[in-house]
Amino acid sequence: MKPKLIFGIIAIVGFTSLLMYNFGNSISTYVNFEEADGRQISHVIGTWDNTQAHGFSRETLQFTFHMKDQDGNVRRVVYPRPKPNNFEQATQLVVVGEMRNNVFHANEMLMKCPSKYNDPSQLEFVNAEES
Repeated sequence: MKPKLIFGIIAIVGFTSLLMYNFGNSISTYVNFEEADGRQISHVIGTWDNTQAHGFSRETLQFTFHMKDQDGNVRRVVYPRPKPNNFEQATQLVVVGEMRNNVFHANEMLMKCPSKYNDPSQLEFVNAEES
């Protein structure tokens, strides 16, 4: 075999292995706060715990709040951006990040807000038109 062919095959195998390794690390499942501890990247689904303090710090440029996961575990969440506009209206939150010292450090935050299409008054109006 020619040396260029051997080098090409080794390069392709190496690149493919690196790609699969990185892809495997980027896949994250939905977990609770307890399962997120010790993982590099986790997605945690929950709701905002509005009974505890929250706010944006101008010194650290971080928004902090407490979130209750689907199993009832409450943890402090640190988000490195300002509070999103529709944060209070969100019915569900998904934070993406990692646990450090019992605090979840979120890189991303997704919010599920109530849909205007599920508004009960709108549904009654639609039903009234159909009859």
